[in-house]
Amino acid sequence: MPRLFTALEVPREAALSLSLLRGGLPGARWMRGENYHITLRFIGDVDCHTADELIAAFDRIDRPSFSLTLSGMGSFGSKKPHSIWAGVAPSPELMALQAEIERICQRHGLPPDPRRFSPHVTLARLRNARVADVVKYLGGRGDFCTLPFDVGRFVVMSSRDSVGGGPYLVEEAYSLGWRNSFSSLETSSLQPSRNN
Repeated sequence: MPRLFTALEVPREAALSLSLLRGGLPGARWMRGENYHITLRFIGDVDCHTADELIAAFDRIDRPSFSLTLSGMGSFGSKKPHSIWAGVAPSPELMALQAEIERICQRHGLPPDPRRFSPHVTLARLRNARVADVVKYLGGRGDFCTLPFDVGRFVVMSSRDSVGGGPYLVEEAYSLGWRNSFSSLETSSLQPSRNN
């Protein structure tokens, strides 16, 4: 089984902005633009039965679509940096979606995620990067920000063992806000026409 995780995709315009941040940091292995994503919940290697149950349970999530902005940059691993990331501006809708996915995973037997959810897009994996170089790189890009973009779905992705992450494949996609759109369409179709 491939490793599974839930995620939000990064649209093309935001991915282009992120790709302009590449370069200028010795020891960095930069992610390809098509692999940019915001991980919501790492699931890992699970058996087929559990994977099927999770995929069916995620289909019952009824959350509205929302808007996100990528904002700020940082690194993981303060004394020995191992990755560079772009941050996500605070979003109550994102936090609510992630919390619901976490509850579903725990209901289906997965242990709680030990890490606090910190939404981000990984830009580069670092190998033997010097702290001074990372500080210098981030110092020139700390005000990074994208235009807001709409989040209309979340996905289950898979990854195989590889160096540096990716390629990531979308296994399932779940629309957000579709029930609200459907019910408003249904309501409007039941309203009498003003032209009659």
